[in-house]
Formats: sequence, structure tokens, C-alpha cells
Amino acid sequence: MTATDRSIELINVAAQAAADKLAHDIIAYDVSDVLSITDAFLLASAPNDRQVKSIVDEIEEQLNKRLGAKPVRREGDRDARWILLDYVDIVVHVQHSEERVFYALERLWKDCPEIALPEDAAATRGKAAAHAEQRAAEEADLDGELR
Repeated sequence: MTATDRSIELINVAAQAAADKLAHDIIAYDVSDVLSITDAFLLASAPNDRQVKSIVDEIEEQLNKRLGAKPVRREGDRDARWILLDYVDIVVHVQHSEERVFYALERLWKDCPEIALPEDAAATRGKAAAHAEQRAAEEADLDGELR
């Protein structure tokens, strides 16, 4: 069994919305062969809580506006470190970059096929690592200036 056309359509709209809000490392997996509760997962991350919330809000707005889809469940809003949107056909995980590294959902789903994403979303791969390196370099420079 593979993800339905509807699931792929939802994933593509959600991935583009996440890319529009500068999400990092957007990736989607077809989990239909291993899970009976959903067809696909979309993972995305951001370097701060406010951006996580902004990405989730944009995904929700675009899926509703373009496809008439509303989540049946939204979890994690209070801390905005990991927000989950459950659309039944797909589940969207938007995580703070630190949670993304710690929980490493990609490791859990690595045996599932990846779903091709829009070009803008695919181009975000590796951006979280680049952002972390840049931030570490800036902190090291600041630390050196303070000494």
C-alpha cells in the first residue's frame, strides 16, 4: 500500500507552506505500509519557538484555504517546541531544532520511502546544520570579544 493521492497533495501543500515560512530540513515519509492510522508524516524544524508556531499557523492556513482541510487534532501549542497537526491522512511534526536532533524521528522512519517534495521544500535540507554552525561561530566570536 502507498500513500493516497490526497495524502500526497496534503503533504505538498504543507511542505510548501513550511518552506515559505523558512522551515529547515523539510522531509516527508510514506508510512502507510507500517502504520494503519495515517499515510504520511511531514517533518520540519525551526531555530526558535516563535518560528515553529509561525510555520504551523501557515501550514494550517494553506491546507484549509487551498484544500479545505482542517486538523482533527493540534498538540504542543503551549511550549511551541514540537507542534503536531493530525489531518488523519497525514501528520505534520514541526519541531524546534533542538528537539529535532534529540528525538531524531528520521531514524525511526528511515526505512519508509521518502515522498518527493516541491523544490522550495527540498532545498531546505541541511539548513538546520548550517544554521547551527553559523550560530556556534557567532557565539565563539562573541565569547572571544568578552575576554
